Amino acid sequence: MQDIKKNIQKIRAEIAAELKKSGREGEDITLVAVTKTHPVEAIDIALSGGISHFGENKVQEAVRKMPMISQPYDGFHFIGHLQSNKINQLLALKPLLIHSIGSLHLANKLHRALGRTNRSQEILIQVNVTAEESKSGVSFANAREMIYKIAGFSTLYVRGLMTIGKLDPDPEVSRPYFKQLKALFDEIRQNSPEGFDYLSMGMSHDWQIALQEGSNMLRIGSAIFGKRDYGAKQ
Repeated sequence: MQDIKKNIQKIRAEIAAELKKSGREGEDITLVAVTKTHPVEAIDIALSGGISHFGENKVQEAVRKMPMISQPYDGFHFIGHLQSNKINQLLALKPLLIHSIGSLHLANKLHRALGRTNRSQEILIQVNVTAEESKSGVSFANAREMIYKIAGFSTLYVRGLMTIGKLDPDPEVSRPYFKQLKALFDEIRQNSPEGFDYLSMGMSHDWQIALQEGSNMLRIGSAIFGKRDYGAKQ
């Protein structure tokens, strides 16, 4: 765990270098530390080491861990597949941003839950740009229609798009998919009210490619915390 702060410094320096090469020097990039399977102690170290946003993939794990976090933070992000029967538990944690709204059905369920407590929620629309059956998200072909339909729910504030690249040893295979989503993001942004401004793409193995293709929100776990321990107690 002693390497967590060094890893954060290294990634931030690499992000700055990539932005400079891309002509985006000084641009604000949100780094979301993905804390799946990692203990609260590791989260606290990351938060004290310069991380201000962290993300969990499972509601149950977030429910267990969040009350024990002792360091301040700016935002808790939910980035995993959201089951409709876990919506109320998630909302109780007051997420800053839910990245994974990938269907009209789920958006409607979330809208109804929010309406019962007179709340609103910032979300990203997950787009399955790689068309893999193992991944959630609206299809790229239907993305425009779904984005506008979901944006019609009064309790949901669509802040941008999210995708997951190909889980391939060669991160370059994801470049065309990231490029495709950036083009869609730009198109929607031009025709949307102010506030549609987050493009969440890029993880530990492919964040450099995602950043080069226009991402401004990176979800990085193992490059900060090391390999996940699925046998550890959370």
